[in-house]
Amino acid sequence: QVQLVESGGGLVQAGGSLRLACAASGRTFRLYAMGWFRQAPGKEREFVARISLNGAITNYADSVKGRFTISRDNAKNTLYLQMNSLKPEDTAVYFCAADPVSGNYAYWGQGTQVTVSS
Repeated sequence: QVQLVESGGGLVQAGGSLRLACAASGRTFRLYAMGWFRQAPGKEREFVARISLNGAITNYADSVKGRFTISRDNAKNTLYLQMNSLKPEDTAVYFCAADPVSGNYAYWGQGTQVTVSS
């Protein structure tokens, strides 16, 4: 089992940048593929990005491709999401999640709010 805690959210102007972090408890972080998701008010949760166990493979939603970068530091048990060129439509609660390579995200953080003003 792994516990996840997100941080780094906040209020930023359009065009700005934020870096989210997701700290994982335990010594098994390296055994999980990790993902970022987001949920805007009144909308369903949507996939943002995913990274493989060793960080070699990443995938992105089309809406963030070229602007967001997912990365991980297995020595620090931490997942990151670098968000550049932010847009008002990026406003949402951002969640990190862990997938024990089963195809399902079994563990979720509590979320961190990102608000982009126009």
